[in-house]
Amino acid sequence: MTYRTNKTNSEEESEELIGSHGGYRSLLSFQTASLVYDLTVQFCDLYMTYKTNKSYRTYDQMVQAARSGRQNIAEGSQASGTSKKTELKLVNVARASLEELLLDYEDFLRQRNLDLWGKDHASAREIRALAYRSNRTNETYRSYMSNPETAANTMICLIHQANYLLDKQIAALSKTFLKDGGFTEKLYRLRKGNK
Repeated sequence: MTYRTNKTNSEEESEELIGSHGGYRSLLSFQTASLVYDLTVQFCDLYMTYKTNKSYRTYDQMVQAARSGRQNIAEGSQASGTSKKTELKLVNVARASLEELLLDYEDFLRQRNLDLWGKDHASAREIRALAYRSNRTNETYRSYMSNPETAANTMICLIHQANYLLDKQIAALSKTFLKDGGFTEKLYRLRKGNK
């Protein structure tokens, strides 16, 4: 059975006013941030607990920073239909959260006298190359999580990739916002056009 809707002019205008939004699951930034979140939980379970199983305070902070990176991308994308400003703000929050997490991984290595790989380190290049695989999952990185030094450096590589993607996303959102404005400007243009 087919249902027909008789939309009024104001309903059609409303659809134009609220642009397309969501779709964050297809963003490479979201996909990479999801990997960072899942693998951070795994990393913390493996390397950030006492033998008595009492969690470090840093454990919770790292997991929350990783979660914030992922969730703010989704929330910003969903809010973008009515607020490009909110989207830009939340994607910036995601970027800041991942920067905080990056520092935690660097601290982990430094405080344990473990090596921090440079970008030209053979293993770092190997991990970066995994970004070009389709359908990456946690399993893609399983073998790199087997010891604390390799695991922390793997996470640092993934965070750099996520940050690179978020920097590009923020630049594109900023450019669009400056060019087209946000919801208020769009509403003004539509109202002006209906006079």
